[in-house]
Amino acid sequence: MTIRYWEKARKAGLPVGNDFGEFYRGVEWMGLQRHLKVAGIFARLTLRDGKPQYLADTPRFINYIRSTSARYRELKPLLRLVDKLEGIVEPDIFGFGRQ
Repeated sequence: MTIRYWEKARKAGLPVGNDFGEFYRGVEWMGLQRHLKVAGIFARLTLRDGKPQYLADTPRFINYIRSTSARYRELKPLLRLVDKLEGIVEPDIFGFGRQ
């Protein structure tokens, strides 16, 4: 769907750029920003407003944030932060021979 939009937008003369990879990265990063915003809103609704029913949808948003962040080197610090907040520990794959 995204590539079809990009192709049609280019033909229509919209400023979407000539590199689909750059365009797609922009789409993913915009989606990431929106998911972060929603996660923050759900946290506020739960913590400040006492409406924990929104927590049921949180794993879906966290999974999107995590999977998108994992695809881009620039977003690795965000991935590490989310993992830390979620209590996920990355295995030490370079600890050969340690005891």
